[in-house]
Amino acid sequence: MKATNINITDVFFDLDHTLWDFEKNSALAFENIFKTQDIAVDMTNFLQFYVPINREYWEKYRKDEITQKELRFGRLKDTFDLMEFVIDDDTIVFLSEQYLVHLPKYNHLFEGTIEILDYLKPKYNLHIITNGFAEIQGNKMNNSYISQYFKTITNSEMAGVKKPNSLIFEYALDLANAKKENSIMIGDCIEADVQGALDAGLDAILFTESNEQVSENIKQINHLLELKKYL
Repeated sequence: MKATNINITDVFFDLDHTLWDFEKNSALAFENIFKTQDIAVDMTNFLQFYVPINREYWEKYRKDEITQKELRFGRLKDTFDLMEFVIDDDTIVFLSEQYLVHLPKYNHLFEGTIEILDYLKPKYNLHIITNGFAEIQGNKMNNSYISQYFKTITNSEMAGVKKPNSLIFEYALDLANAKKENSIMIGDCIEADVQGALDAGLDAILFTESNEQVSENIKQINHLLELKKYL
């Protein structure tokens, strides 16, 4: 089964949770920071609270309900509060800054990332569209040795808007010198990546390891190598 549009020339990927294993790398970063700073928290307990809180904060950030600063501080503050772990605000600010320093140093990718990029690169122009912070995303890609696969990288700071806003997709298409009818977006977020791309006129594929049930009209993969069915 191939993509409905056989004239695909440009493939756009999300980065976090799609190619770059955010949860694994994030856990390693926190483990390192807490050990270095003698923050005596149980990592399993911390992550149990932090992971869903972080997702909620990113959703608010995506909808322009909070700022970057509020995202970085609030997700940690709320986690420590729920854990009833006593820690002052200045320390939380410091930990949030250290997290952004250490996070890009970890380079775990989803299984099949390099293989699928090797497969796609000779056939298509590859690009990134991310809502993540510009400098951090670039460091993630460099440290995980995938930068060379991509012709362009579009982030929300460059575009002035975040996925699912159609303007970020239009910005990315212009930067890539690509046509929407010849482009496809691959990402883990049904709202930001898939529906955002579809609304902007691109084709789209949802990547989800959890086998999340979505509309039959949405192309879906559970492993990156399944992209070979479509591309």
